[in-house]
Amino acid sequence: MRIGLLTGGGDCPGLNAVIRAVTKSLLGRCQAEVIGIADGFQGLVEGRGRPLDWGAVSGILFSGGTILGTSNKANPLASAASTEAALGWARHWGLDAVVAIGGDGTMQIAHGMSQHGLPMVGVPKTIDNDIEGCEQSFGFDTAVATVTEALERVQTTGQSHGRVMIVETMGRYAGWIALEAGLAGAADIILLPELDYDLRAVIDVCRAREHRERFTVICIGEGAKPAGGSLTIERHIADSPDPIRLGGVAHALREALQPHLKSEVRSTVLGHVQRGGSPTPFDRVLATQFGNHAAHLVAAGRFDHMVTLQGGAMSSIALDAVAGRNRRIPLDHPLLTTAREIGVSLGQA
Repeated sequence: MRIGLLTGGGDCPGLNAVIRAVTKSLLGRCQAEVIGIADGFQGLVEGRGRPLDWGAVSGILFSGGTILGTSNKANPLASAASTEAALGWARHWGLDAVVAIGGDGTMQIAHGMSQHGLPMVGVPKTIDNDIEGCEQSFGFDTAVATVTEALERVQTTGQSHGRVMIVETMGRYAGWIALEAGLAGAADIILLPELDYDLRAVIDVCRAREHRERFTVICIGEGAKPAGGSLTIERHIADSPDPIRLGGVAHALREALQPHLKSEVRSTVLGHVQRGGSPTPFDRVLATQFGNHAAHLVAAGRFDHMVTLQGGAMSSIALDAVAGRNRRIPLDHPLLTTAREIGVSLGQA
């Protein structure tokens, strides 16, 4: 048996832990050969890969990023020529299947390639925690820890200067990072993509805190927007499966708040620091479990499926139930209730 392995989409803490676990499990369980494909699906289209053995994946558990490289632009389904090129290299390498590690876009491509006859197994990866059918993806815990530390740090400067401090998180159209980090980092206001915020309500909280605590900490997800407003788009990327890049909502909120407050308003966009660095122990363990279970799916011939975490246990779900979908925060989620009941504003009147 010969299995291809690739990482698609944005980089994420824990990717190397999955690569390590998939490779070691396949070598041990099936005596399989593993081909590491460079730069996601781009390497499959261009025929760039290398063998992975025990030595190649030793010592990488703690490392951030991916030893295989990744791309969030490559899509072998973009044209008949690129699809055939990808299938041709899979035949050339003698691949029996490909394990694709990535987010909803990667799962959508994996499902499409499966429909073209290339057996695929998916492993969910995103710091945004927004993959449908999966309770938690690796990388999320690390991102939450990073944002939490940032919120702690801006609080001290906010206290010292009597400022309103706004911290923008990643997350696209889902607010999981902002919500969990906001709670862990003692944010006074948490603004989420799932709940359009009332600017007047945000102003009122900041004014009230000016008289009491002198400072306010706001945690805002990049996909949040005011009621009746629109998303803050940083740029468009024409050659990407996800052409819209969100970013800058913290700066937009700062400009909207400042005229109404005595306090100075400062904004910080954390950006890619949330993606980098060594994964937390939780993410290392979860990623290792995902990689091992992916090897089980390969060994069982359970293709066109993605590894998932459901009910706290490893499971799998059909790729067509995941592809191109986002898992957002339900409006009745217990964490939203908790936030409200401990006095955190969600920007609602």
